[in-house]
Amino acid sequence: MKLTSYTNYAMRSLQLAALKAPELVRIDDVAKIHNLSRPHIMKIVHELGKAGYLETVRGRSGGFRLARPPEDIIVGEVVRITEGPLDVVECFNPEKNTCPLMGICVLSKKIQEATAAFMAVLDDLTIADIAANRGQLMERIAPLETPRLEKATQ
Repeated sequence: MKLTSYTNYAMRSLQLAALKAPELVRIDDVAKIHNLSRPHIMKIVHELGKAGYLETVRGRSGGFRLARPPEDIIVGEVVRITEGPLDVVECFNPEKNTCPLMGICVLSKKIQEATAAFMAVLDDLTIADIAANRGQLMERIAPLETPRLEKATQ
């Protein structure tokens, strides 16, 4: 099972918003911390905003923050939004299936069970959980952030 980088950075954006709450997080900060392009983060933030996970504030001093308490944002739900259907193998999707073993294949059934178990773990995880070790996380990202005061004086 492999999730896309899009999902990974959606989680990182939500995690950073939880760490910085109630402050706004700037898209530039996420891009710098995770070494990503600004347009990539903008797309992620826009989608998470449309889905009701982030509140976005436009303008020069804009940014984003969590739209809901972090304990109410389930990681599995976000994965389903960012990944879409988790058709790990072709036979998971009856419309596209060409396998003649569909319905009788033990391997397919076990892969479905494994995918369900994977999602069950993510359904038991919240953004609050992935931001719980706030001190350690903030210490690790601090050197990667551009201090706002320093940036303003340059």
